[in-house]
Amino acid sequence: MAKEEASDIEARIPAMEEEIKLLLIPADPTDDKNAMIEIRGGTGGDEAAIFAGDLFRMYSKYCEKRGWKMEVNSSTEGTMGGYKEIVCKITGEKVYGTMKYESGVHRVQRVPQTETQGRVHTSAASVVVLPEAEEFDVELNMSDIRKDTFCASGPGGQCVNTTYSAVRLTHIPTGLVVQSQDERSQLKNFDRALAELRTRLYNLEYEKYLAELSSKRKTMVSTGDRSAKIRTYNYPQSRMTDHRIGYTMYNLPVFMDGEIQEVLDQLQIAENAERLKAAGEENN
Repeated sequence: MAKEEASDIEARIPAMEEEIKLLLIPADPTDDKNAMIEIRGGTGGDEAAIFAGDLFRMYSKYCEKRGWKMEVNSSTEGTMGGYKEIVCKITGEKVYGTMKYESGVHRVQRVPQTETQGRVHTSAASVVVLPEAEEFDVELNMSDIRKDTFCASGPGGQCVNTTYSAVRLTHIPTGLVVQSQDERSQLKNFDRALAELRTRLYNLEYEKYLAELSSKRKTMVSTGDRSAKIRTYNYPQSRMTDHRIGYTMYNLPVFMDGEIQEVLDQLQIAENAERLKAAGEENN
């Protein structure tokens, strides 16, 4: 019995050593933060907006499964459905550390609803995931901010309420503009817009950190160019391929229903391998 236990322990030693090495590498301090996520329809017109809506639904379902809270800051609906752009805040445990892998261009191949000939088209939507900044992360001078109010608008541009509850904030030194129109209260919209502005200012500095990392890592799982095509969703073949790690699955409807944890786990494993490799190179 003792021999069996000893051999079992010996077999587990390499994995335990790798785990210990990983624990010794400093974690990214932003991983514990909440996240701001922006989804925009890209090339493909109406179909791209519809796909952006599909991605939003996918993330909403995933957040439900994780017990995270998702709040919409602002959105512009597409003429045929979906969103030209939508900005949300996700609150929960280690949200940014999990969702950061979604930043990049998501490409879809399918027959659009608007296509009469049954031809497969390729469209795209971009996703940007930002770690939410807290008040002490960014020194924000209110005299540098211009506040404008307007009526919240729905599809076609019509006002959906008659009060000027929507808020647009402009950070004069950088030219950054954010807005929030999802709440009926102007004060709540102001608070949301201010939180988003703080996050975007924080990320101007965070981008420099990511650029420094990119020179050290080859696979760039979590920090790569946000304009890079990271994933393809092929509806005729029911296939999803993540190009960063060469991961493919053939159950697209389930994936689009929020079952994305498996690919996020694979991306995490790939990044951990990169971190171990980078740490080894620095120590040599």
